[in-house]
Amino acid sequence: MDESTFSSRDSWPIWLWLFLLFLAGSLAIAVEAALGNRLAWITLLIQFLLLLWAALKTPLEIAIDELHVKVGSATILREFIGEATPLTSHEMALLRGRDVDTRCWMALRFWVSTGIKIEINDPKDPTPYWLVSAKKATALAAALNGKN
Repeated sequence: MDESTFSSRDSWPIWLWLFLLFLAGSLAIAVEAALGNRLAWITLLIQFLLLLWAALKTPLEIAIDELHVKVGSATILREFIGEATPLTSHEMALLRGRDVDTRCWMALRFWVSTGIKIEINDPKDPTPYWLVSAKKATALAAALNGKN
């Protein structure tokens, strides 16, 4: 991609880290009670390394340049992008649930409650819109709608 006009990466929030570390600690304590200290520390280390790996791999990366829009592993030319609408957490909940169009493409992260609906205007693509989780939904919509 060319030089980016907008980019974001929504990493794990602190509450998710704390919850997952609590679960890892709980499992390590259970292993320690059953099998001893050494295996408990090994279990804790393996879990921590897996959490680090997951934390690096799961955030949704969004990048926009003059020609392309890239969300996660999907890329589309900007010429096929219609109106981009920022969504509140309530609107996101409705669009990913009750009001969903099953032909849409979704890039969601459960730890991000707000997002954006990106209309797709490609006659060869039956996908009506992309539904994307984004903490900076308003800024993303402005970048897509050409209101930088």
